[in-house]
Amino acid sequence: MKNIKNLIVAIFLVAAGFVSNAQQIAHINSDELVAAMPETKAMSDKMKLISQNYDTEYKAQAQALQAKYKKYADEAATKTNEENEKRQMELAEIQQKLQLYLGEARKELQEQEFELLKPIIEKAQTAIQTVAKEKGIKYVLDSASGKGLIVYEGEDLLPSVKAKLGI
Repeated sequence: MKNIKNLIVAIFLVAAGFVSNAQQIAHINSDELVAAMPETKAMSDKMKLISQNYDTEYKAQAQALQAKYKKYADEAATKTNEENEKRQMELAEIQQKLQLYLGEARKELQEQEFELLKPIIEKAQTAIQTVAKEKGIKYVLDSASGKGLIVYEGEDLLPSVKAKLGI
């Protein structure tokens, strides 16, 4: 009888250990959290405006190139071969500058987005850490796609972190 009692106590302690370990693991979809933050919408609006400015400038330069190309094509018959060759070289140089502008604009947009997103991600990480500490959670796994989900049975912190951020 004593052995059975000891066995039941041992089983209870092992089960309690599993339960307490499960309480120390939680998951959150960090992509969903960042997307829900108002700062992300503001960043997105700012990026659209910057992108539109680059797009407007690119289109203006492209239209100027097209106008010059048309003008040179219309005047080609009245110009010497030497002048036409110079004009073709000029058009090729302008086209190359336009392509460089497009590449630089894309690079600058990526850099701007990274710089604007960095503090948002840091705020989300701080909130996740704070909520996890308040709940006594030792491990938080990111359940966002492609981020190495290991366990999906822990507590989802997304609602609590959103509440902490006032979302």
